[in-house]
Amino acid sequence: MKLITRKIEEKDWDTLCDWWNGHKFPIPSKDALPEGGMGGLKVEQDGLPVIAGFLFQTNTKGCWFEFIISNPDYKENREKITKELVNRAEIAAKILGYKYMLFIGKSKGLIKNFEELGWTKDPVPSFEMMKKIQ
Repeated sequence: MKLITRKIEEKDWDTLCDWWNGHKFPIPSKDALPEGGMGGLKVEQDGLPVIAGFLFQTNTKGCWFEFIISNPDYKENREKITKELVNRAEIAAKILGYKYMLFIGKSKGLIKNFEELGWTKDPVPSFEMMKKIQ
């Protein structure tokens, strides 16, 4: 199994939209994502796109890793490839000078993967809230 992690490119956008549709998730607007939808990482296994996520940079020592989306038709090695994505995002964040990363999610599988990689989960649930202001 050959895994390649690379920056998201414009040519990946339609694939990501297909994944969001496949999971019945709303497609985020490009202008709500870092770098107009290109500010993230994508992992491929043997040339097959498998999972992607976006790194939101801040002017603090903390960044946010979110909007993780996977190929809904891909099932094998999902946990290993998810952890590869998170590890690569951590490396990218360190290179960019960040000391802390935040992830907010509902997927039990994703949360389990993050916990196994040493992330801390707040035991009290919270709610994400968003409002388009323009």
